[in-house]
Amino acid sequence: MVLKPQDILVLLKLQTKGSASVSYSRLGNELGMSPSEVHAAGKRALVAHLAVIKDGRLFPQRRNLEEFLLHGVRYAFPAERGELSRGMPTGSSAPPLSQVFSNSNEAPTVWPDPHGDVRGPALKPLYRSVPEAARNDAELYELLALVDALRAGKARERQIAAKEIRHRLNSGLGDG
Repeated sequence: MVLKPQDILVLLKLQTKGSASVSYSRLGNELGMSPSEVHAAGKRALVAHLAVIKDGRLFPQRRNLEEFLLHGVRYAFPAERGELSRGMPTGSSAPPLSQVFSNSNEAPTVWPDPHGDVRGPALKPLYRSVPEAARNDAELYELLALVDALRAGKARERQIAAKEIRHRLNSGLGDG
């Protein structure tokens, strides 16, 4: 079984949920995916040891997820850049990294999105529904932007994003 980019989206959303119980249907609604897509993502994450089942519920396996995000995501799901586009800031152009890299003279990197209000070079999101899911969950938005900094950022951006991801995964309530 091969991981798909949407598996990372599901795991990051589960991370934001902490110990809260959530159905596949609700996750699907919040992520712009079908319940069966969410279920399949969970199964792939279990096989890849990026998730665990506890008390009948799926949780991210934080240590393994951290290792994959820091060392594998940019190779498994490489960044695909595009032309100038209207969209939603990501990577170092989005919170929390935008506070650190606010003095950049470069146009902000964006996920193409017709509802976006920023123009800049496009970065294809991990999954088609990422902009919508991020708009509805600020914590998920920041995690996805950090992952994009790991996928597409320069060395300093990746270093700061890695530190922030470590902090966020280890302060969460997932699998322990």
